[in-house]
Amino acid sequence: MAVEGLHYLFVAGSKGAAPIHVNEFTELEGTDCCASGPPRDEVFNTEVHNPGSSWLSYLQCSRYQVKQIEKRDSVLTSKQQIDRLLRPGASYFNLNPFEVLQIDPDATDDELKKRFRALSILVHPDKNQDDPDRAQKAFEAVDKAYKLLLDPEQKKRALDVIHAGKEYVEHMVKEKRKQLKKEGKPQDVEEDDPELFKQAVYKQTMKLFAELEIKRKEREAKDMHERKRAREEEIEAAEKAKREREWQKNFEETRDGRVDSWRNFQAKGKSKEKKNRSFLKPPKVKMEQRE
Repeated sequence: MAVEGLHYLFVAGSKGAAPIHVNEFTELEGTDCCASGPPRDEVFNTEVHNPGSSWLSYLQCSRYQVKQIEKRDSVLTSKQQIDRLLRPGASYFNLNPFEVLQIDPDATDDELKKRFRALSILVHPDKNQDDPDRAQKAFEAVDKAYKLLLDPEQKKRALDVIHAGKEYVEHMVKEKRKQLKKEGKPQDVEEDDPELFKQAVYKQTMKLFAELEIKRKEREAKDMHERKRAREEEIEAAEKAKREREWQKNFEETRDGRVDSWRNFQAKGKSKEKKNRSFLKPPKVKMEQRE
């Protein structure tokens, strides 16, 4: 019987983003190794606060542990599947549709369909009426991952991320060997163990998915800001045009009134001028008398 424990996976975002904590591993009954992660994750360069075991013991039991985790995950109960899909950091963990559905990237369409049916039944709200809200969220995560993989373009993007993660780890392994050779040391690295290599690829893949999601959100926020600014400019231009039309309309409607007013003003001015001239008389000239 396996006893649930705790591992740590830290998905680091792009520069300036806070690490995303993803808890998902198991402590195995009957083994001497603890299921806690290393004191520091070298891939994500983040500290792991779980001092219950050493990094050495973690490495020693990793192969057996991963196999047991995979075996356990393949037969998780409904509640365990819901917990897996909604655990802390799930919004980033669930970016990898293959991990959500727990299926190999090389799986056929028929295998994908069968896996989706089996998993969707496990987490469906009708089957989990004691916790329908969380079950609904888990079901939506499964459904989203399945629909994504049905889209050839989206599936290719996900596969590209996975392949990029693998290539990165392979490159880092080569660099480690070069450094060991330069130092005159044995060129054995921990990633020579297939299971540890798989773990390293898993971590790097999750990191890439997280970085892409952060960049996507940044682009989305930028696009939204640009659309908002363009809309505001459009509204401002429309209001300006409306004001100009209203001014022009009022100008045309009051044209006759302004003309009549000007004519009346001119007529009054002429009448007043004529009237004033009629009352003006030249002064009388007194004849000079000579004695």
